[in-house]
Amino acid sequence: MLDVTTANEIAADARVRANVVRLAAAQALTGANSAVVFATGAIVGATLAPDMSFATVPISMYVVGLAAGTLPTGAISRRFGRRAAFITGTGLGTLTGLLGSFAILHGSFALFCLATFLGGLYGAVAQSYRFAAADGASAAYRPKAVSWVMAGGVFAGVLGPQLVQWTMDVWQPYLFAFSFLVQAAVALIAMGIVAGIDMPRPAPADLHGGRPLLMIVTQPRFIAAALCGVIAYPLMNLVMTSAPLAMKMCGLSVSDSNFGIQWHIVAMYGPSFFTGALIARFGAPKIVAAGLLLEAGAAGIGLSGLTAMHFWATLIVLGIGWNFSFIGASALVLETHRPQERNKVQAFNDFLVFGMMAIGSFSSGQLLANYGWSAVNMVVFPPVMLGLAVLSLVSWARRKARLEAAIGEFPDAV
Repeated sequence: MLDVTTANEIAADARVRANVVRLAAAQALTGANSAVVFATGAIVGATLAPDMSFATVPISMYVVGLAAGTLPTGAISRRFGRRAAFITGTGLGTLTGLLGSFAILHGSFALFCLATFLGGLYGAVAQSYRFAAADGASAAYRPKAVSWVMAGGVFAGVLGPQLVQWTMDVWQPYLFAFSFLVQAAVALIAMGIVAGIDMPRPAPADLHGGRPLLMIVTQPRFIAAALCGVIAYPLMNLVMTSAPLAMKMCGLSVSDSNFGIQWHIVAMYGPSFFTGALIARFGAPKIVAAGLLLEAGAAGIGLSGLTAMHFWATLIVLGIGWNFSFIGASALVLETHRPQERNKVQAFNDFLVFGMMAIGSFSSGQLLANYGWSAVNMVVFPPVMLGLAVLSLVSWARRKARLEAAIGEFPDAV
């Protein structure tokens, strides 16, 4: 019986590894979507918006799309399977590029915001790649599967900003118009990749099984995981969103901005090659804590100077911190639900994360325009302290419960 179980786990992991390769490739191509939006959104917004304080609204609309797309992604995945959700997402990514290019050519701020909103919906689907990678995997392989899919973002860090660099001046004087058209073509390629993923539709029993959502999300472990995700991702987004425009306000070039975003994205996903192994060795809570501390360190660098090197260092350290904290928080979420509960729990977690991002993102433009780059960085510190405190409290409570259980089972050992 043990041999049969082991054989089944090996077969399942072999299928998961094949899916991980496709998901990592899709992650790389999908990352071009977010890279193009974040590298160009505030600059195009400043050109098209009626007022400078609205410059980051297109990026905020992307984040709103992220939040709005999480629950529908979970619902589609639960009803029709992950592959159907992935194909829908890449279709929206194609529309993002086409509409974004059209909006720039016709000088429409409203249409450009709609395009970035659609890009956010595409991004919401892509966020589920990391959880999909763990479907059917053994417990030991799950953190590595999540980590390897996220590693696909390394190539997005190279592809996205370089795509912008190579194409931004093709249709002068319409800066970035051709960049969005190429992004649409990249999304079509991603559609072909996700169409080949081997993920069967959910069994009928899985559509109605599992515990109530409220029971799951009130677990201290889930609360800590969701809170750390809610802190890690929105803070990263706040600083990253503001950085290109802040660099322009400091007299730095678009090439300087593209370079910073490129290496920020590489730093976001590069550590994924070993983050899973670190989680397996040290535990997710310690990796999350390290990530939050690195995000605070990035803010400290941002406060120390306004040269290109300061901006680049801020973005690189910020990316590494996000990688540790967000992948660690995702691994914690995987520990809180059963297989039949995964779609609704994962979608709810992402809804919390990106809903908070949407709220914070709308304030980033006002914060930068009215109070400057220093204020953007100062905002980072209080949430990081809160996240570390809650994470420490939940980890301490869990260790205490385990110790009490051990004492109760082996009273003579103490």
